[in-house]
Amino acid sequence: MPAVTVSDITVLPRISTQDPAAVRERPVKSVTSAPSGYEGEGFPVRRAFAGVDLRDLDPFIHMDQMGEVEYAPGEPKGTPWHPHRGFETVTYMLDGIMEHQDSNGGGGVISNGDTQWMTAGSGLLHIETPPEHLVMSGGLFHGIQLWVNLPKALKWAPPRYQDIRGGDAALLSTPDGGSLIRVIAGSVDGHEGPGSTHTPITLVHATVSPGAEMVLPWQPDYNALVYVLAGQGTVGSDRRPIRKGQLAVFGPGDVLRTTAGTSQPQAEPNLDVLVIGGRPIREPIAMAGPFVMNTRAEVIQAFEDFQAGKLGSIPAVHGAPTELRSTD
Repeated sequence: MPAVTVSDITVLPRISTQDPAAVRERPVKSVTSAPSGYEGEGFPVRRAFAGVDLRDLDPFIHMDQMGEVEYAPGEPKGTPWHPHRGFETVTYMLDGIMEHQDSNGGGGVISNGDTQWMTAGSGLLHIETPPEHLVMSGGLFHGIQLWVNLPKALKWAPPRYQDIRGGDAALLSTPDGGSLIRVIAGSVDGHEGPGSTHTPITLVHATVSPGAEMVLPWQPDYNALVYVLAGQGTVGSDRRPIRKGQLAVFGPGDVLRTTAGTSQPQAEPNLDVLVIGGRPIREPIAMAGPFVMNTRAEVIQAFEDFQAGKLGSIPAVHGAPTELRSTD
């Protein structure tokens, strides 16, 4: 990790230097540690948002760090077919390979540095599995799945699928070349990522070299979260310590600061972070399992529609698309 790198960071566009007198630096509101658990058929995850108020996360709902785990032959696991409605799932693969398929005909294979962006909208069925050759051989598996809420007006949007190759991300550096910034969706300092989002958000994966500092301009009407994938360092001007598996929630402002420690764990030579933010939706949230709606009645309806087969059907042949049934 990470899969997407460059041989010469000095040739990349550089984000602008921020004048401390002209910007408001975002303060750190909290730093929390992600507890470990299991998902699907038993792959290990860290629950990145556990213990954080949904009002600070809005428009995000849930995020799992999947792995990092080295599977022996026969061990790789995925998820069985399951439903979704009312939000988007974003799966970012750092290491390993995962196959995706849904009942609306979407799907594909994502591997090192790729992102699969699925808008569940009005509803569909979905499955995530390692390919058979990876099950046979074993190997490294590491990824992130992020759930992005949809506003009430878009919860019934038609399902949509985006397949974003790792090489399509916008690559930037800090002015001193100490950080490599991959913009997957949204915009940083005027540089656009390839992801197309219903809910306005920015998604960034950054690698910060030991002792280097990354000061990112950040859209003032977005919230701001930094999650550590590997390494250790500090966040904010008051240099709050942060390490692998921890999430920092920032308050309001124009820029956010992340600094890598001068020494790093032997197996993790740099500080790797996800930086995410979005425009809060500020609508009621009712959620249960794979459904994120505005009211309890809508969640109950989603379960009933799923049980009635209205969220689609499992294709008879793997990879064969089927038409999604109406959710009316």
